[in-house]
Amino acid sequence: MKNINQVYPKDSSPCNCMNIRRASRAVTQFYDEALKPSGLTISQMGLLRHIKVTEMITISDLAKMMRIDRTTLNRNMKPLDDAGLLVIRSGEDSRTRQISLTDEGKVAVDNAWKMWGEAQSSLKEYLGKEDLGKLTQLLAKLEAIIP
Repeated sequence: MKNINQVYPKDSSPCNCMNIRRASRAVTQFYDEALKPSGLTISQMGLLRHIKVTEMITISDLAKMMRIDRTTLNRNMKPLDDAGLLVIRSGEDSRTRQISLTDEGKVAVDNAWKMWGEAQSSLKEYLGKEDLGKLTQLLAKLEAIIP
C-alpha cells in the first residue's frame, strides 16, 4: 500500500453536503484502488463482510444493519450472486430470503479484508490518530441525523 503524503489543494465548497460527498468519493476511490487485486470494491467487501459476520441473515435484516434500502441491497448483491460468492435461499416463509457466503465468498472476503487492513493503516497514518478519532466521532454524529 502506498503512503499518502500530500494534501490535495482543492478549495472547499460553501456547501457542507458537497464537501462531505467529495471526501466520500475520494475515500471510496482510495479503498477501491487498494482492494483492486481482490476483485472486490469496498462496497462489495463491506456487504460480504456483514454476511460473513452474521453467517446467515435475511435481506431485510442485512439492509437494516447496513443502513441501506432493500432495493439497493438487492442490486448490489446481484453481481456477487452471479460470481458465486453468496447464496440466496428461501427463508422461514415465502416472503423472506436468507443470504450466506459460499466457500468462494469466504475466501474472497478474507483476501479483501487483508488489503482493507493495509488501506486502514495508510489512512490512519495520513490523518493521524487524533484527527482520525475526531473524524470518526463527527461521522457518527452526522449519521445520527437520520435515525
